[in-house]
Amino acid sequence: MAEPLAELALPAIIQGGMGVGVSGWRLARAVAMVGQLGVVSGVAQDALMARRLQLGDPGGHVRRALAEFPDQEVAERIVRKFFVPGGIASGTPFRPVPRLGLRPNRWRDELTAAGNFVEVWLAKEGHDGLVGVNYLEKIQLATPAAVFGAMLAGVDYVLMGAGIPSEIPALLDALAVPAKAELSVTVAGSDDRHIVAFDPALLLASAGNPPRRPRFLAIVSSDVLALYLNRSPITRPDGFVVEAPSAGGHSAPPRGRLRLDDTGEPVYGPRDRADLAKVAALGLPFWLAGGQATPEALADARAAGAAGIQVGTAFALCRESGMTPELRRRLLSDAADGTLEVRNDPYASPTGFPFKVAKAPGTLSEEEVYAERPRLCDLGYLRTPYLKADGGVGYRCPAEPVDDYVRKGGSAADTTGRRCLCNALTADVGLGQHRRDGYVEPPLLTLGQDVSFLKGFLDGFPSGEYGAADVVRHLLGAR
Repeated sequence: MAEPLAELALPAIIQGGMGVGVSGWRLARAVAMVGQLGVVSGVAQDALMARRLQLGDPGGHVRRALAEFPDQEVAERIVRKFFVPGGIASGTPFRPVPRLGLRPNRWRDELTAAGNFVEVWLAKEGHDGLVGVNYLEKIQLATPAAVFGAMLAGVDYVLMGAGIPSEIPALLDALAVPAKAELSVTVAGSDDRHIVAFDPALLLASAGNPPRRPRFLAIVSSDVLALYLNRSPITRPDGFVVEAPSAGGHSAPPRGRLRLDDTGEPVYGPRDRADLAKVAALGLPFWLAGGQATPEALADARAAGAAGIQVGTAFALCRESGMTPELRRRLLSDAADGTLEVRNDPYASPTGFPFKVAKAPGTLSEEEVYAERPRLCDLGYLRTPYLKADGGVGYRCPAEPVDDYVRKGGSAADTTGRRCLCNALTADVGLGQHRRDGYVEPPLLTLGQDVSFLKGFLDGFPSGEYGAADVVRHLLGAR
C-alpha cells in the first residue's frame, strides 16, 4: 500500500489532464521539473503512439521510450507494425489500432499498455519530480491495461473523473501485485454484471519487479460523491480533486432536472457546489479545480482546507502544451483582445456530460463545420456497450450515423448536436485522420469557462508566448 498522502509533502499545483495529448509528456515533464504535479492524459494513447510512429517518430522519442518497455517483444512488434522512416506521405490515412471491446484482445492490450508507458516514461525522464496520469471513468474498457502501462513507467498518481470511480483503488491494489484484475463495465439494458478482465502476467510475462502502486485522486463535483467514495476502504481514494462546473472538458450535469439558460447552457445552482467543509472533514487531502488560476485562488483554497489547486487552461495554452501551435496562438490572440468565448455545451459530448467548447474558426464549434462532417465512428473510445436482442453485446455512440445508432436501440433525439470527440480531440494535437476521400478531421477545442484571468496574465508576456514554469511562478505568487 502507498504511504498516506497526509504524511507526504503535497504539491500545491496539479496541472490538469486535458484532451487527447494536450496534456502530453512535454507539458507534464515541465511542470514536474519545477516541483508540482505534472499530469499526462491517458486517453487514446495507443492511437497517439501509433500515429506518431507513422509520422516517422520525430525526435525518436516514442522509440526511445519503447526501448525501455519491460517486454521487448511487444515493443519490437509495435515498431515493426507502425514505424515509417521519414513518415507517411501527406494526406495518407493513418493505420488504425483495434477498437475497445469486452472480448479479450491481446494486441489491443499490448498497444494500450505500451502507449501509456511511453507517455509516462517520457514525462518522467531525467528528473525526480511527480507525474500523474488522468483517465475518464466513461472509458472503462481501456482502463486496466492503460493503468498497468502507466504503472510500469513509474507513474506517481492516477486521477479519474467523468463518473464514479469506485473500483479504481482495488484495481491499483491488484495491478501492483501484479495479479489478475477486473473492472465492472456498464452494459445498457443488462442487469447482469459485465467485466473487462486483465492479466498482467499473460501480457507481460517478463515484466520483472512488481510496479509501485500509485496514489489515486478521484475527481468529484460534489461532497456527496466524496462521502460515498470515502465510505469504505475498498472504494476510498487517497485524495480528491473537487471540480467546479466552470472547469474545462467534461463536467457533471446539474443535479435534478436539466434546465438551460437563454443561451442554451446548463443552469447550475447551490446544490451543484461542493460543501468544502464536509470534504475537509473526511481527512483526505483535496485540491480545487475550475476557475482557480490565480495566486488569490490558491490562497483561498488553502484557507478552505485544500492542499492546493488544479489548473488546466493556463497550461493548455503554454509552449509545452500538446495543442498545435496554430490553434494555441489563435486562442491566445482571442484571449489577449478579450474575445475568447467558451461555451458549456450540454449536447456536444457523446457521453451525455456537458462539455466546454472554445469557439474558434474552422473547428467543430462552428455549426457549418459540424454539418459538413460525415458522421462516422472509427476510433470508438466513447462507444458504450449495450445488450442486443440476441443476448450478445454490441457497441454504439450518439455521434455515429443516426440510422446506425437507432438500429442499435438508441434514440434519434440523443444524436442531436453530438460531436465525434475521439477524432476531434486527436486533431487538436496535429494527429487528426486524413480520409481516403480527402476529408481531414477538424479539431474541437476545450478550455475552462473562466478565462478572465488570461488577459491580465498575458500582459506580462508581450510576445504572447509563455511556458509551464511561468504559470507555476505566477500561481505561487513569485512573479
